[in-house]
Amino acid sequence: MKKILIVEDDLSIAELQKDYLEVSGFQVKVCQDGVSGLNEIKENKYDLIILDVMLPKIDGLDILRIIYENKDMPVLLVSAKKEEIDKIKGLSLGADDYITKPFSPGELVARVKSHIENYERLKSKFSNSVNNNVISIRGLEINKDSRQVFINGKEINLAQKEFELLSHMAKYPNRVFGKEELFESIWGLDSLGDSSTVTVHIRKIREKIEFNPSQPQYIETVWGVGYRVRV
Repeated sequence: MKKILIVEDDLSIAELQKDYLEVSGFQVKVCQDGVSGLNEIKENKYDLIILDVMLPKIDGLDILRIIYENKDMPVLLVSAKKEEIDKIKGLSLGADDYITKPFSPGELVARVKSHIENYERLKSKFSNSVNNNVISIRGLEINKDSRQVFINGKEINLAQKEFELLSHMAKYPNRVFGKEELFESIWGLDSLGDSSTVTVHIRKIREKIEFNPSQPQYIETVWGVGYRVRV
């Protein structure tokens, strides 16, 4: 039985979600604040998390920031905020979906099932491609030990930051990264420059690994959010 964690401070909403999910065959746990939700995530394994954005003690976005490096399950953000910037922020922090209140419980169940199925399929596919720090994605091979990159067996020469940027994104396939987040991860908070540096490096990487850089197969642009390496 698949396990779902709901982190929602409105108990009536949480209980409604829980009832619909349990009828659909899921095992469900509810936490009503960010601290207890974060502790539950750290201490127990779940197949999917339904995470409200506005939570007491620690909000949903802060929880995402804390767990995203080791996130091994889909996260669905739930919020009453409808502004596009809030959705962009949530997705760039690693959420797999963003649902705006109010929504039908039936829609929630459908999304939960879809994300679990997709996540398990991608995880199974990707687990067969990673071995001894080697990542393989449709002809693209990244060897983190030797710091080499190959396209269909042909070695591609990448500069240091280009390699770090590509390997960092490929480590989390299909995850959308914001430009600011990538800049902080690769160049660091104290580095000179700005997020436009990321755009320049992405363009250079595409010129080297993509058959047609204007129609990339590996590094996709998610407009208004950032970039992802597509499996």
